[in-house]
Amino acid sequence: MEIAIEQARLGMRNNLGGPFGAVIVKDETVISRAHNRVLDSNDPTAHAEIMAIRIASSKLGTFDLSECEIYTTSYPCPMCMSALYWARIKTLYYGTTTTEVEKIGFDDGQIYRALCKGHNGKGMNMEKLDSKICQQLLSEWEEKEDKYMY
Repeated sequence: MEIAIEQARLGMRNNLGGPFGAVIVKDETVISRAHNRVLDSNDPTAHAEIMAIRIASSKLGTFDLSECEIYTTSYPCPMCMSALYWARIKTLYYGTTTTEVEKIGFDDGQIYRALCKGHNGKGMNMEKLDSKICQQLLSEWEEKEDKYMY
């Protein structure tokens, strides 16, 4: 956790992003370390956890990080939590809660609440489009003999 905290301070103090850091460890070895880079990259997905996953996956040559653990300075936002599940991270250690982060202005809690209630489209216009063609993609994938599930 100490490294994640150092990363958070580095990013925050250099105005690269918010006060968030993450470290991915495998077999007690640090594989990646990262901090939030939303501000310097102008990328809303450049959260510490996402950055750490990208680095670890690249270093290990796999999207499957099931043998890894992650240390984060705060409980992950919904996007990052989803990415942790997709990466199959086995253990999450976190320092602060969603409620604590929300108190300093980050809207993780609002997003979690919207997801728990079921998305109602509030704040975002949504329209289903080209459904039949997109369904054909699903059928093509289902029939693909050399597919690799992830």
